[in-house]
Amino acid sequence: MSTAMPFAAETTLLSEVAAVVQAAGRTLRDRHTSYARGVSLDEVVAEIHANDDAVLAVLREPLLRARPGSRWAEDELAGGALPSGEWWVVDPAEGNINHVHGMEDWAVTATLVRDNRPVLTVVHLPLTGDTYTAVAGGGARLNGRVLTVSAKTDLGAALVGTGQARPGEDARTFRRIGDSVTALLVSGLVVRVSVPATMQLIHVAAGRMDAFWQFSDVRSGLVAGALLVSEAGGTVTDLAGEAWHTGSPGFLAAAPGLHTATLKVLTTIS
Repeated sequence: MSTAMPFAAETTLLSEVAAVVQAAGRTLRDRHTSYARGVSLDEVVAEIHANDDAVLAVLREPLLRARPGSRWAEDELAGGALPSGEWWVVDPAEGNINHVHGMEDWAVTATLVRDNRPVLTVVHLPLTGDTYTAVAGGGARLNGRVLTVSAKTDLGAALVGTGQARPGEDARTFRRIGDSVTALLVSGLVVRVSVPATMQLIHVAAGRMDAFWQFSDVRSGLVAGALLVSEAGGTVTDLAGEAWHTGSPGFLAAAPGLHTATLKVLTTIS
């Protein structure tokens, strides 16, 4: 049975987690190159696994020690609800595919999930040194500065985004992604399609983007951003408009003035 921490204790834990994630970020930064690594699929996958292994060696034990009794969600590409209690949902290289191709959209993330709801998160971008943090009930911050979502109310003026959760998803999911992009291109201003989800969700939390949706439920790509957006004043639901949790089959995070309009468009996608 999980035991909720007093808010002050969560704030102290957040500082510890940030230090661990930033240290892991230095490991991932040292592995980054300005050129793509690997030509064949096997070579690319090997580079991805090497990144994960190197960063997990820095992350795992310190995080488990920081919160005694917590458990580790092993598969970073898994979805669905977790058993009750506290779990670390971590992506040692969120945007790993970008990292191994010499791009810059990647991060290290660590989120404490309690009874299937994120309660504390750290997202660190090693190339810029930026660190996004949130504690449930305590707001979202970038390098200590409070974040606030967009104030937009007109979907026609909105910059929105989506992306695939993992390679090789089923054909129906790919069709839904394509159909939703078309629908939001008609209804919105600009649609951004990219990976990983967290790198778009930090923009939603900071008010730079206005909404992000995803049809898949890979929890490691959503928990950090879900907490950041909600703590920055955004609205986070599933695609039926119900409260989102790690067992939800779909995801929408949006500025409150755009959530209803975005959801209405997405509910037309079969």
